Amino acid sequence: MSVDSAGTGDWHVGDHPDRRAQAIAKRHGADVSTLRARQVEEEDFRRFDRIFALDHSNLAALQAIAPADGTAELFLLMDVVPGREGDDVHDPYYGNESGFEVTWEDVSAAAAELIKAYR
Repeated sequence: MSVDSAGTGDWHVGDHPDRRAQAIAKRHGADVSTLRARQVEEEDFRRFDRIFALDHSNLAALQAIAPADGTAELFLLMDVVPGREGDDVHDPYYGNESGFEVTWEDVSAAAAELIKAYR
């Protein structure tokens, strides 16, 4: 199994995670300081079985750029969390650090459900 992360836009390609995201991750025992942003590529739609979008806007962007021969199924990430189907992951970018904690909780809940499903 392979897991990766990428954005639909190119404005942060090559950048490290936001300093607030790094601080929240570190508080939870994860060092993400060496990660670098990348943009979704056509090959991702053939390389991965499933691609999860964090919100409806990114899901629409993924649907728009998916190649005709792409085999990956597209979903909202929160669709895997019972009771959260159809919800967007909280976008903390324009707020303060507390919003990144909410995002951490959203993504962690989805990750726990995915781990259960794939065990």
